Parts: sequence; structure tokens; C-alpha cells
Amino acid sequence: MTFCRTLASLLLSSTIALASAAHAAGITVHDARNRDVAVTDFARTVSIGGAITEIIYALGLENRLVGVDTTSLYPAAALHDKPNVGYMRQISAEGVLGLNPTLILAIQGSGPHATMEILETAKVPLVLVPDTFSEDGLIEKIKLVGHAMGVDARAACLSAAVGADLAQLRALRAKVTKPVRVMFVMSLQNGRAMVAGHKTAADEIIQLAGAANAVDDFDGYKIIGDEAIAAARPDVVLSIERGKDSLAADAIYAHPGFALTPVAANKSLITMDGLYLLGFGPRTAAAARDLSVKLYPALAEPGDAFTSALSAANCRQ
Repeated sequence: MTFCRTLASLLLSSTIALASAAHAAGITVHDARNRDVAVTDFARTVSIGGAITEIIYALGLENRLVGVDTTSLYPAAALHDKPNVGYMRQISAEGVLGLNPTLILAIQGSGPHATMEILETAKVPLVLVPDTFSEDGLIEKIKLVGHAMGVDARAACLSAAVGADLAQLRALRAKVTKPVRVMFVMSLQNGRAMVAGHKTAADEIIQLAGAANAVDDFDGYKIIGDEAIAAARPDVVLSIERGKDSLAADAIYAHPGFALTPVAANKSLITMDGLYLLGFGPRTAAAARDLSVKLYPALAEPGDAFTSALSAANCRQ
């Protein structure tokens, strides 16, 4: 018992010393706005963006969080234990500033614009974290969040763990001989599908899994008609799980456009957790691996699941 108290005291002293060092020296972060942001205190941090929150927990810094947004679904303790500042694209400046933060970390694309302008003019450092959908972008996101929080060594450790998973994923992807054509469908309303083109998280995760995006003639998300769906000839439809709002398999298979494709013939619809699949956080390589073995069952081998979560546990100290 005495040993436990001593260990706890030492850990607390180390945390205080780390925070004090940051206060004394200050940290400069080059963010997504191409600006240098001076951070002198990260003891009360607000995280806007599920991937940012996930990284902060993976780094063992959850005690510094005083608020998160509604996309912070992993780990579940985030929204359960921390005040909720709203959806990342509909943030209230008053809700954020009312928590008396000393640092705001927001994913690129957070909004609305008026709120971000208010936060930028407030006397609280606002770091806009780049949301680049690539392997390098993922690693840089982890390093930037870690740097802003004053824990470069932990961030390097987590980056190495994620990098190892990405290398394992590349080896798995190299075994694919004929890429499956995947169409990511965000929604299906009034018979019209909103699908993902290039330069989207969906497009990148499809490629990371060793598949091909069946939509290759535009960037971003776009609503397309039956003819375009039929012309794209997807083998699989990919979507995210959204409870009662999730895509219904029967609606996809009976759709006039998909009925003319292998999707309907093979009854091939895959749904996965949204943050896990598209968040581009520490679990992204594992998500791509899970998608890959769903697309290519022959690639699945017993015991080959990624171990980034276990590796990341060592980065919390």
C-alpha cells in the first residue's frame, strides 16, 4: 500500500513537472491555417473532432480534457465523462469558452465559420489540426496533437505503433491481385445516392484496404442518379452504421441503379462504425484491415489482428 502511494505521488509529481516545464518554455504549433500558435498551458483542453479526442486518450492525457464534441465517440468514456460542446460543424463559441479552456484543438473543417472567428479572436490558443486523408497525414496528426499537448515523446511512440500497423497493412494489401470495386454511399434519400469521390476519407480507406473506388470522376461527395450508379458497376456498397438511419440492405438491392450491378446480384453491403472507418485516428490501419478481410476473406489469417491498441498502451507513460 505504501509503495502504491509512493508510486502515485511520483506520477503526480511527474505530471506537474511536465506541465510546469511547458508553462515555462511555451510551445509553438504550426497548424492547418499555416499559422504559428503559441501554447503555454494545456491543463484545460477542449477537443473538437473525434480523431483528436481519440489521440488524446491514446496518449494518456484524458485528465486534461474539459470538453469534447459529439463526434468524440471513442472511447465511450469521452462523451460519458466530459462536457459536450456540440457537433463539430455546429459548435457554439459560448459553449466552448464557457468551459474556461486554456487550449482548443479543433479538426480542420470545424464550424460554423462565425464560431471559429470568435474562437480565433478569444484569448485562448486555437490550434486547427489538419485532416489529411493519407498515411502521412495520419502520422502528422498524431505528432501535432502530441506536440500541442507537450508530449512529443509519447506522440513519437504512438506514431511508431500506428506506423507499424500501416506497414502490416501494406503487406496485406500486396496480396490483393484483383481489386474489388467499392462504392461508399453516405445516404440514400428519395432514391438518390450520395456517394464519395476522390479526396475523401472514404476514398482513402477504400484504397488502404486494397480496393478501388468505383467512383472516379469527381472529388468530394455528390448525389448521383441511377445511370451513374449502373455505369460505375460497384461490386460492393460500403456505408457507416447510424442506428435507425443506417442504410437498409433491401433498399440497396432493390434500388433501380444498384439492381443492375454486382452489388444486388451478390447481396454485398458492408457497414462499419463511422469514426472507426472514416475518423483517421490511431485505429485507422486496423479499420482498413477489417475492411480488407471483409472484401477478401481469403486474406484473413488467425491471430493477424493488429495490435496498435496494445502498443499504444505503452505510449501513455
